[in-house]
Amino acid sequence: MRRHIQAALLLLTGSAVLHISLLSQVYLRYVKEGLRPFLIASAVLLLGLGLISAVRDGLPFAPRRPDDEPVDDGHGHGHGDGGPRVAWVLFLPVLALLLYAPPALGSYTAARETDNAVAQVSKFPPLPDADPAPLALSGFIARVQQDRDRSLAGRTVLMTGFVTPASPRAKDGTWYLTRLVVSCCAADSQSLRVRVYGSPAPPADTWVTVTGTWHPGGGGELGTATAAVALDARTVERVPEPVNPYQDTTPLLP
Repeated sequence: MRRHIQAALLLLTGSAVLHISLLSQVYLRYVKEGLRPFLIASAVLLLGLGLISAVRDGLPFAPRRPDDEPVDDGHGHGHGDGGPRVAWVLFLPVLALLLYAPPALGSYTAARETDNAVAQVSKFPPLPDADPAPLALSGFIARVQQDRDRSLAGRTVLMTGFVTPASPRAKDGTWYLTRLVVSCCAADSQSLRVRVYGSPAPPADTWVTVTGTWHPGGGGELGTATAAVALDARTVERVPEPVNPYQDTTPLLP
């Protein structure tokens, strides 16, 4: 790969990163919102390096300097062309960022995780008076298994997430309302899953808002670690995918 092509790669990479971080919200499919300034700074740095390289090495059609000429090793192979030809593959992810934004992680990833990523809560605030009470999935899971006051008993809740099919071995017609949350980037995502009873499963990865009540199956009592993280659905409505799919937020009431 010749030097002016290397400069072009730097410029394209910087442009792609700047496009997804400054001119759109696509970066939220890869990293947390707080990392946006660092992405913008990285993009500006890449653009600066690309410009410096382009100015230093001259235009692609400028006469080649003596030290840029390929060196014959006696076997008909020229060297000094700036790197192996396989380096051209680096253009593929850059073009993908510019021309096609891959979707956020979804049910394929969530189905391969089993533990709900919920922290220990020492004291729970009262549930909202609204009926149904809007909750984030993490809030519902924590109350099911940690709230000794059983605040979910008899309450209808409203939650939003995407659909993850249950195991093919499950014969009860259930599915999972799911969220993926990240600590830094999509590579460290952890799943939050609530099993849904009483409603046919929408297509995988469909974003839905579900209302329902805690499902008492499984033998564990509400407010204990063995309580089933499950919901008896009353309504299931399709909703658009949120701008930040990795943020476990409380849904807004209609």
